[in-house]
Amino acid sequence: MTHGIGRRRVLTVAGTAAGTGGLATILASARAPAYAQGTTIHWLRWNDFVPASDQLLRREITQECQRALGIRLNVETINGNDIQARITSAIQSGNGPDIVNSLNNWPQLYAQSVADVNDIAEEIGAAQNGYYEIFKAVAHDGRRWLGVPWSIVGNTIAYRKSWFEEVGYAEFPQTWEQYLDAGKKLKAKGRPIGQTLGHTFGDAPTFTYPYLWSWGGREVEADGRTVVLNSPKTVESVRFMVGFWRDAHDEGGLAWDDTNNNRAFLSGSVCATLNGASIYIEAQRRPQAYQTERGTPMKDDIRHAPLPHGPDGQYHYHLPFTNILMGYSRNQDAGKRFLRWIHSREVFEKWFISQKGYSVGATTVWEGHPLWNEDPVMLPYRAAARTGRAPGFPGPSGAKAAEVVAKYIIVDMYAKAVQGMAPEQAVREAHEELVKIYGAA
Repeated sequence: MTHGIGRRRVLTVAGTAAGTGGLATILASARAPAYAQGTTIHWLRWNDFVPASDQLLRREITQECQRALGIRLNVETINGNDIQARITSAIQSGNGPDIVNSLNNWPQLYAQSVADVNDIAEEIGAAQNGYYEIFKAVAHDGRRWLGVPWSIVGNTIAYRKSWFEEVGYAEFPQTWEQYLDAGKKLKAKGRPIGQTLGHTFGDAPTFTYPYLWSWGGREVEADGRTVVLNSPKTVESVRFMVGFWRDAHDEGGLAWDDTNNNRAFLSGSVCATLNGASIYIEAQRRPQAYQTERGTPMKDDIRHAPLPHGPDGQYHYHLPFTNILMGYSRNQDAGKRFLRWIHSREVFEKWFISQKGYSVGATTVWEGHPLWNEDPVMLPYRAAARTGRAPGFPGPSGAKAAEVVAKYIIVDMYAKAVQGMAPEQAVREAHEELVKIYGAA
């Protein structure tokens, strides 16, 4: 894994970093500093599920960056599943994007290969009422910030309200047993639950981890060393999943990525799916294109609900994003000034508004934004980030936990079982894989 790569190029960049006061002067004058002319920052990101946000970055934000900082911004977007391969290749070659908008707890994997932006992260957090706790788990190594936390996609279940009412659920099911009951009835009507158990960065881990925790299963103890996955509670969760998948789900979800469930829901093929708000936002954007079987706009029949309770409680894992400045970058000074600028309230707000609540800020100040007064259907996402836990819970979400995520060990444990492997064997094999990573049984 890349966290073990010893190669790191330490580059000295000429020029003096602009302090907070200097940046304010530049912004006020709307003139770029002379020493920044000609600098290009390459920012690698995922293809956003809210296309308007990518358009905003490429059109408006790039121009503002040039005017305010004298920095030419190159925004590159690719499939989120391809980002880790790009990071690994760039670290090995010592050449690639200056800044990567990384997902999950990936910053922990690349701790030895990122530049120090701790002062910027601390500054932004202090100015914006502090970061959500999950970022301390995924983007802080106990000594410093590994990147500047950017945003978090709140994951809830998008579901068809009228369809659940037809099978006796005026409110979304509160437990996994109730969700199985509703899903079984809806699948009999040709309206199964849509969920991926594939190797994809978002919807698979943000479903399987909270599901595991809700049954009392854990990867490791709180010490972050003792592997305890192979437990009766984990086996029970896998055994339940086998029947839940067979009786209530679209079984093709084994091969889905993070886009398939969106398309399936909007086509009317599934009744519910764990997702960010992108399905609802798209249905809002094109109400004539997405209609119910009654010929009414689907957006009016979409609601959002948290994951159900299990025997050990209710858990969530929302999708965090962190901007990491790569250690090999020859544009360290410009990269830091860009990060301070793009994360500022005045600039970030434009992107935040374009997201319409799909992503919330990494800092808690955004919960008070007027955007949340516009649409009650979006309210479940407003403070969703406060409820999230991170992989490795109850231990730290460090490099080893990040490696488990990257190798899809927990996702595969469930996928193998629903494909026919005995639950006990699926758990045992996953446990053994964790032991290889953590080095303890």
